[in-house]
Amino acid sequence: MSNQDPAARRSTLRTEALRVADDVLFPAAAGVDRTGVVPSSHWRALADAGLYGIAAPVEAGGPGLEFGEVTEILEVLVSGCLSTAFTWLQHHGVVISLSRTPNRSLRDELLEPTVTGRLRAGVAYAGVVPSPPRMTATRTDDGWVFTGHAPFVSGWGTVDLLQISARDTETDDVIAAILPTAELPTAELPTAVRASPVELTAAAATSTVSLQVDGLPVPDARVVSRVSIDEFFTNQNVGVRLNGTLPFGLVRRCTALLDVAGRAPAARRLRERADEARMALDSAMDDATALSAARADAARLALEAVAALVAARGGEALLRGSDAERLFREASFILVAASRPELKDLLVRRFAGEPDSR
Repeated sequence: MSNQDPAARRSTLRTEALRVADDVLFPAAAGVDRTGVVPSSHWRALADAGLYGIAAPVEAGGPGLEFGEVTEILEVLVSGCLSTAFTWLQHHGVVISLSRTPNRSLRDELLEPTVTGRLRAGVAYAGVVPSPPRMTATRTDDGWVFTGHAPFVSGWGTVDLLQISARDTETDDVIAAILPTAELPTAELPTAVRASPVELTAAAATSTVSLQVDGLPVPDARVVSRVSIDEFFTNQNVGVRLNGTLPFGLVRRCTALLDVAGRAPAARRLRERADEARMALDSAMDDATALSAARADAARLALEAVAALVAARGGEALLRGSDAERLFREASFILVAASRPELKDLLVRRFAGEPDSR
């Protein structure tokens, strides 16, 4: 695929995403939900299709996709299997970090294998979001010591690398490091990293854990970035938009199933509303407040889309393991996953019929 001209490569990636979502992920989604395990063949299919490197720039071996092309592929794969796509989604934040890092040694070591999917990556940055932070970094002679708590870390036992972020106890800067997950719970550090499984009602196959970190040594060689807390929050808009693909993936699948159920007019209207919500989300990239509001609207639309599907399917939707039943649970996951307090507040206000500050 890398020998194709850029336009053909972009088209191929979109075609491959559609194929993987419809032919590989969705047919197995009920089984993944039932067993709580994403089969290794899913990860191979994503890698073989070239979908681990979609966020990488051309100079880093990526396809140089426009941002909208990246989010479309994310939506498509979420429509196939939420557990698979949500775990895979975290990987792209690490690819972006590696493509921009001033740590050339770390870039040379890890960028190419993450772009190709030979190494899979996850993230644990939520510990730096609240104030005071849940995860802190204390400077040592040759690196840092991380201590704290990351409440939701997906892909544990599946990913090879973890980008973990912490706030410097002296400057409040955000320090991000990329560590091999196989080395985290070592014999030398029996209590430095403790992972406790989180039992989720939806997307349980994301292998999500609560991570407790107590005095974890992080050498400078593993640090991928250091930014001020203000710069960190400014950059979060990109992450919010990427996670904002989740509702649209659910809408894609619900509308496809509504078509099958003979409810084409309803499906068409939901697609039109999704286009409007997507446009609002994209236009709010430089405004964190407007971005949260657009994300809330998209999450509410996803819930309404799955409610329409449940109504269309009737009693079948009450059967454990049916598509409508699973998607309804996944809509609740999308309401709160990778969210912020302001987003939750907006959703409460929306559902309660209260005015918000927009």
